This record gives sequence, C-alpha cells and structure tokens, in this order.
Amino acid sequence: METIGSVEKKHQKSEIPSFKSGDTVKLSVKVKEGDKERIQVFQGVVTGIRGGGTSCMFTVRKISGGVGVERVFPLHSPIIGKVEVVRRGRTRRAKLNYLRERMGKAARIKAVRNKGTETEEN
Repeated sequence: METIGSVEKKHQKSEIPSFKSGDTVKLSVKVKEGDKERIQVFQGVVTGIRGGGTSCMFTVRKISGGVGVERVFPLHSPIIGKVEVVRRGRTRRAKLNYLRERMGKAARIKAVRNKGTETEEN
C-alpha cells in the first residue's frame, strides 16, 4: 500500500488552492486544436466535488450564450494549467444540482463575508 501512495503523490499537483462547492473558480484549460495547443479560460461555479487523492473530480457550471454548460475536470489533470478562486460561496449542500433548473438571479449563490475585512461604523 505504501507504493501506491508514493505513485499517487508523484502525479498530484501541489499548487491547487482549496475550494468547495459554491465557489466561483477560473480555470486555465489547455485546448488542443490539430497540432496546436492554446489556453482557454473556463470560469464558473463549482457544483460538486467527488473522489479523493489523484482520482478527485469536480464539476464546473457556467452560462454561455444563455445555455448552461457543465464540465467535469480531474483535479490533478495535466490539461488544467491554473486554478484561481474568484469568489467564495456560502452553501448548505455538497452537490448543487438544483442550479440546473434555475436561471438568472435565481441561480445566484451568496458570497462568504470575511470577518477580518469588514469595517465597523459607529
């Protein structure tokens, strides 16, 4: 069992920030077109995370041209260049599948307020 753990650690990325469902993330995804490769930004809400270790997968949902687009990414995949957390969301669920039926303002998620950055007024 120790050898499996050592092999998994070689394939894990170390520079991935911690995020959870409800957070808005910006992914730099490597897209291959023919023999050329370019980076495309995919920004959306994380609707769920499953698995653990090197087999961890997460689903990101965005609205593109009025149509909902969901993509499932392996967390430690080489096609993901950079993961940036744009906004932290406050949710009560681990899987946000109910967002599929909602459109516009109904599909919003409340943002987390940081206690250290709030200013108090008298």
